Amino acid sequence: MGAAPLDEYCGSVFWNASYLDREDPDLPVCVEQTVLVWIPLGFLWLCAPWNLVSLCRRTQVNTKHLSKLYICKQAVVSLLLLTAIAGLAITLGEDYGPSADTPSTLKNPGVYYANPVLYIVTWILLLLCQAGVRRREGAVDSATLFVFWLLLVLCDIFPFQTLLREALKLGEIRDIPRFCLFYISFGLELIALILSAVADVPPEAKERVKKNPEAGAAFLSRITFNWFQSMVIKGYKQPLVQEDMWELSEADSTAHINERFQHFMKTEFAAAKVRHQHRLNKKQDERRDKAQEDLKNGLSNGLGKGVSQDMLMMEEKGKKEDEKKKKKKDKEKEKEENYPNAWLITTIYKTFKGVLLESAFFKLLQDLLAFVSPQLLKLMISFTQDKSSYAWEGYLYAVLLLAVAILQSLLLQQYFQRCFVLGMKVRTALMAAVYKKALVVSNEARKESTVGETVNLMSADAQRFNDVTNFIHLLWSCPLQIIVSIVFLWFELGPSVLAGLAVMVLMVPINGLLATKARKIQIENMKFKDKRLKIMNEILNGIKILKLYGWEPSFQAQVEGIRGKELKVMRKFAYLSSVSTFIFSCAPALVSLATFAVFVGVSSDNVLTAEKAFTSISLFNILRFPLAMLPMLIAAIVQTSVSRKRLEKFLGGDDIDSDIVRHDPSFNSAVNVCDGSFAWERDAEPLLKNLSLDIKPGRLVAVVGAVGSGKSSLMSALLGEMHCTKGFINIQGSLAFVPQQAWIQNATLRDNILFGSPHEEDRFQDVIKACALGPDLELLPGGDLTEIGEKGINLSGGQKQRVSLARAAYSQADIYLLDDPLSAVDSHVGKHLFDKVIGPNGVLKEKTRILVTHGVSFLPYVDEIVVLVDGVVSEVGSYKSLRARKGAFSEFIDTYAQEQNNQMHSESDRDQDAADIELIPEREDTLPDSPLEDTVTVTLKRESSIRRSQRNGSVRLRKNSSIKKVQDVGESKKGQRLIEKETMETGQVKFSVYLQYLRAMGWGYSVMVFVVYFIQNIAFIGQNLWLSDWTNDAVVYYNMTYPNWKRDTRVGVFGVLGVAQGLFVFLGTLLLANASVNASGILHSRLLRNILRVPMVFFDTTPIGRVVNRFAKDIFTVDEAIPQSFRSWILCLLGVLGTLFVICLATPFFTILIVPLAVVYYFVQRFYVATSRQLRRLDSVSRSPIYSHFSETVSGLSVIRAYGHQDRFLKHNEITIDGNLKSVYPWIVSNRWLAIRLEFLGNLVVFFSALFAVISRDSLDSGLVGLSISYALNVTQTLNWLVRMTSELETNIVAVERVSEYSELENEAKWVTDTRPPEDWPTKGKLRFENYKVRYRPGLDLVLHGITCDIGSTEKIGIVGRTGAGKSSLTNCLFRIIEAAEGRILIDGVDISLIGLHDLRNRLTIIPQDPVLFSGSLRMNLDPFDRFSDEDIWRVLELSHLKEYVAGLQEGLQHEVAEGGENLSVGQRQLLCLARALLRKSRILILDEATAAVDLETDDLIQTTIRKEFSHCTVLTIAHRLHSIMDSSRVMVLDAGKIVEFDSPDNLLEKQGHFYSMAKDAGITKDENTAL
Repeated sequence: MGAAPLDEYCGSVFWNASYLDREDPDLPVCVEQTVLVWIPLGFLWLCAPWNLVSLCRRTQVNTKHLSKLYICKQAVVSLLLLTAIAGLAITLGEDYGPSADTPSTLKNPGVYYANPVLYIVTWILLLLCQAGVRRREGAVDSATLFVFWLLLVLCDIFPFQTLLREALKLGEIRDIPRFCLFYISFGLELIALILSAVADVPPEAKERVKKNPEAGAAFLSRITFNWFQSMVIKGYKQPLVQEDMWELSEADSTAHINERFQHFMKTEFAAAKVRHQHRLNKKQDERRDKAQEDLKNGLSNGLGKGVSQDMLMMEEKGKKEDEKKKKKKDKEKEKEENYPNAWLITTIYKTFKGVLLESAFFKLLQDLLAFVSPQLLKLMISFTQDKSSYAWEGYLYAVLLLAVAILQSLLLQQYFQRCFVLGMKVRTALMAAVYKKALVVSNEARKESTVGETVNLMSADAQRFNDVTNFIHLLWSCPLQIIVSIVFLWFELGPSVLAGLAVMVLMVPINGLLATKARKIQIENMKFKDKRLKIMNEILNGIKILKLYGWEPSFQAQVEGIRGKELKVMRKFAYLSSVSTFIFSCAPALVSLATFAVFVGVSSDNVLTAEKAFTSISLFNILRFPLAMLPMLIAAIVQTSVSRKRLEKFLGGDDIDSDIVRHDPSFNSAVNVCDGSFAWERDAEPLLKNLSLDIKPGRLVAVVGAVGSGKSSLMSALLGEMHCTKGFINIQGSLAFVPQQAWIQNATLRDNILFGSPHEEDRFQDVIKACALGPDLELLPGGDLTEIGEKGINLSGGQKQRVSLARAAYSQADIYLLDDPLSAVDSHVGKHLFDKVIGPNGVLKEKTRILVTHGVSFLPYVDEIVVLVDGVVSEVGSYKSLRARKGAFSEFIDTYAQEQNNQMHSESDRDQDAADIELIPEREDTLPDSPLEDTVTVTLKRESSIRRSQRNGSVRLRKNSSIKKVQDVGESKKGQRLIEKETMETGQVKFSVYLQYLRAMGWGYSVMVFVVYFIQNIAFIGQNLWLSDWTNDAVVYYNMTYPNWKRDTRVGVFGVLGVAQGLFVFLGTLLLANASVNASGILHSRLLRNILRVPMVFFDTTPIGRVVNRFAKDIFTVDEAIPQSFRSWILCLLGVLGTLFVICLATPFFTILIVPLAVVYYFVQRFYVATSRQLRRLDSVSRSPIYSHFSETVSGLSVIRAYGHQDRFLKHNEITIDGNLKSVYPWIVSNRWLAIRLEFLGNLVVFFSALFAVISRDSLDSGLVGLSISYALNVTQTLNWLVRMTSELETNIVAVERVSEYSELENEAKWVTDTRPPEDWPTKGKLRFENYKVRYRPGLDLVLHGITCDIGSTEKIGIVGRTGAGKSSLTNCLFRIIEAAEGRILIDGVDISLIGLHDLRNRLTIIPQDPVLFSGSLRMNLDPFDRFSDEDIWRVLELSHLKEYVAGLQEGLQHEVAEGGENLSVGQRQLLCLARALLRKSRILILDEATAAVDLETDDLIQTTIRKEFSHCTVLTIAHRLHSIMDSSRVMVLDAGKIVEFDSPDNLLEKQGHFYSMAKDAGITKDENTAL
């Protein structure tokens, strides 16, 4: 043995087994002097270089400041240095000093020289190290130094007790100087250890630490996540808000991550591009070779055979067809792979390499430690069996179990922390990259994906990456764990392990099968979900129409039908998942059954001992996790690979060319286009051909032309958004751009106008005045600080356009591109804008302006007119010269002028310019409320539609007014916030909510579920008790043959109990599944019933998205998440209780500890849940702004690029993402904080169960000890899960709260009451208002101030008035959409407020402003209740001029209408609404602005039909064009909610009052009216 030289070195025996083989063991002195000294010192010497590096570097750290802590640390080490020197002095003195009696013979052994020298060197090194740490930037302490002190103190404990024991035994101290020195230095080491655990925060970092405590956390605090405590306490005291979130550290901030990611992405992407090019070249070569061969073959074939020409032709044709098919396939395949791929993963890897490797290291250590516990358990059991072993062994094992468990916890939490933060960073990097790309992406690439898809890349795909990165290390860790477990099991049980393993492996395909089946069901379920949400969306969008027609029940039935199917599928899914739960819960039992049965059965020598059984069981428990995780992980990776492809495709798309537009100052004109041709795509036909323009600075140039002549494309070309196939553009100066469809940001009105420029009050006010925004600001509740909703939801079309114009005017650019900004506003406003802003005397008169316009009236005032025809400039010149020329321009003018009765402004119409008659193809009517798309998309769509129409040749006239009317509701709510802020629940969820859910499940079910699960738990405990009893047979039948009957009973009962468990779990899960499906059904139908009965006011003040969210996300949570977390929670709870029960059964002492443990547990749990829940909420609240800002950016791209504001938006995006990270990061840490505390608790449970087992080992049998400890080893995880599940359940149960909040909203009046009107009411159709007053909501001003009037039977009444005069409110009152504040309305003498709403609404008919259709058949849209026969329907279709159209459709009346009726033109939709009215045949008809969205032709049809078919009815027309009501019997003029005039049109014109002035504005005069 190599101990001899050591013996000599120490001067004593190095190792002797007899030291340990006794009641009070000790280590030999020599070991204490060598090994125990070398361990800590060696560690320090290895780590020193890392700490010394910063001494060599020149650092900028403030080194003048010496903190008290630093001085203390250095002082302690200096004192230690003195003790070491003293030790050396003593030895030298003894050997060579004057008192040395016999100088030659007895010298001190070498160790007394070596150790002090080693220590001297070490302490000097330490002094340097501590100086180095101080100079390291951002360091507050050193982990390595802390570990060193810890090791040193631990190693010094052994000599500490050895010296003491020796002194006590001898009764005197043998070597006083060394004895004293040792204890002095030990005390100093302890002090140093304590000092090294304290953070030394330099003064300049104090501020930073306040904002982010992590920066100032010491090593101990970092590994236990103690620095997070303050947040947890704050979160417990009061709900956290966004302001409480800490600053992110530099490394976690979006800007930093993005910068690194982009850096690696550049190189990786370039490499991928090169690879891609190689591939393409190879393919091309192959193709060329093939083509040449074909050519040869083709020639020889044809000539050789001398076949007749036609035969040859036929053959060729056939060949060509095949080739075409093949080519198509190839094309598709190529399209898939036609971009550089396989670079994203490497980029991510390179960016985050450090974190990945670090976490892998932690994971590896933790995995290996996991296998130490079962081995310790084995030693522990053999200790309790062998009564002759010493007690100290048991205590040693108990302490070791604790130490291993604690170490494992620390490592595991560090690993998780690293992985989750990594996931978060990957998500951040991808989101930032997608956003950055979206700002520069070219138009082809943009056309490939919609806004929704791009937002999806940011939300769903980035999230997928996040989820996978969290668990990426399991890819290698799972196989490792499986292999190691099998090896250890083999040592225990030999080949019979294979039986258990076989069962486990068999489980995998079964699980796989179930998973694929489940996925199919999920997909089916998603289909129903989508369908249901689509209908819900339509219902909520068209809720006003449903209320006006009284159609709610029909739609309720539709949704309920789909929901019924959905619940059926859900039930199927729940049964399936309960089968898989059954298998999963039976698995451990079956596995151990198979293994033990085979083990006992193979030979009679194999006896199952407690060691073998429980060690194997804890190993099987380790095995369960990787086997369950692997299939899930692989599925997740497959999904992520799809995301990877999508992201690579998007991020690898082409960027827009930045050099299309030049900025060469040598040109003397502002805009110069030189012989340019422009196309939307690289290889497409150019849309603008041979364009040459030269625009001098300061001129106003109008661009005119028919639809599709390329006006908007010209704008895009000047902005550099199009591909230049030849020629060039030169622009001098900055641009401002007003798109055709205003793009409004979700910000305040002021921010929308300033658009990043500094705020100057005078300039701001001038712009507001010029753009006629003054009056609008007065109406808005917060003036110019009013928050504008997403897509400018709370502004009318005209207001949006004016804000957009104001933004340009404020920007002080040099060149203004105005793409038809005047079409969305009324004609008189248009005139004002032209005069004050654009025209020769406007605000912009010094600037260069290019105006696309349809308003003929403005043309005489412009400097120059450019006429476009089919993408070519046909004429340029001033108005006069072009009129004189009689070319394309004068034709254009004539067409318009004719249309307008030779008047410039024939009508004063609110939301559209009469001059906008456009040529437009039959099918392509723009949706009245299509979502805002950016200009490019709209233009592209228009171009394609025009190309189509040129093929079909069916072009008709239509009035251009695709701007949605914003109902008068907006104006009435002065001074009140339009949209109430969504309530975010805070604090603990009330217990009543849980009860509500249980009630929905059914009490019987709830109780049964609990009972069944309880029985299952009893079976589980019973099985393990039986096992521990079985293992005692090994002691009973020691050295005897084991009887077969006994063996069979043991195996049999064990198996039966195992299967019983599984069956009970199965039963419980089935019951729970049924119960939860019931609950889902009840909660949803309550919500739906109630939402359909809520008054209209609710929908005006609540964004639709919020209501849809209740039906989508919250119902989804109730359907899927709650049952899941509920089940897991019950199982976890019972698991923990069962474990504690077993431990108490085995070691009754343990009961004493349960109470304190429970108290601590409860507090940790309450603290955590309060904080975590709030952090989760903050996370979801701060996540939506990221996506909405993104979709906003994508839709306003051309504007952002035109103004050159990309960087500002990038910055804003970074800030928004950071805002989200600020709540995600603490959430991750809060989970770690909790986990580490709970695991400590669990480790204590293990420790005490082991400790008590040692204390009372004489009264225990080994089986129970094994049982209690193997249970305890499992409890840490169950405890952790229990808290997780509690918190998850709390988070999810909020959904029930939110659903029930909307199920309890106040309803409108009853649909049917006891007082029902007679069947044929109203027979005459007489209307009577008596002092009628109404307001929209309590607390608001009156909208109608006491209206009194009589309307006779069959009268035709026109109602006119300026915007906000109360015209629409009148109809709302008739239908009781809003209820009277005072007064009443009588119809045929019946007071309408006394009858049921449906009775009232079904007897009146309205043709509403916007023709709303629902997806479903045409027939359903006309007659949702199936009350009429098909003949009736065909008759009304004939009357409304739709018969030939419908008859020409394949499905006729069953023709599917798309969502919102998108597959019908606006005119057809309007005619369908007319058909609805004709079908109802009621005596009172209300026409609300019905003619606004229709071209003249349809308008005529509708007017004549109404005159003919409704001649016997009372008709009220709310008119915006006076033409349509000039022939009514009387006209009611409203102003500010009062009737100001009410008489026949002729009399009113003579009176020259309100009506006369309106008519004059519209260009109607007395004589003209008679001509009508």
